[in-house]
Amino acid sequence: MSVALLYANDRGDATEIVNDSFIKIFKEIRKFDTSMSFKSWFRRIVINTAIDRFRKESRKRTMIQVDELPVHDTEPGVISKISAEEIFSLLNNLPLIHKTIFCLYEIEGYSHEEIAKELKIPESSCRVYLTRAKKRLQELYRLHFNS
Repeated sequence: MSVALLYANDRGDATEIVNDSFIKIFKEIRKFDTSMSFKSWFRRIVINTAIDRFRKESRKRTMIQVDELPVHDTEPGVISKISAEEIFSLLNNLPLIHKTIFCLYEIEGYSHEEIAKELKIPESSCRVYLTRAKKRLQELYRLHFNS
């Protein structure tokens, strides 16, 4: 569920992602390679399901092309000072596209090229959304923890 929460707008969406993932697992269990870790396989399915869900939702909206913005580094050590629950709370305040790209890049370790390909957006847009996510997270951090 924690992986799904990274990519969902709320707990209800995360539950749907997990449920859809279980359905996929039951359908594809014969393809599971027993020499691999089930946990890793399951995690990959949850991430792919979240990405599929994002694609489906993004078709309903028009994606706007944006020019690349300069990247501003986050303050060093900020993440180590707050709990995982507080991080999730901050992430949940981001627009879905920003949250998804932030999680894929910063948490899952995907490259901009991989994310752009998966989400079917230009790589430059991926970079801009990540920059905006980081900037917004900094603002939210200052608002919630420095006041």
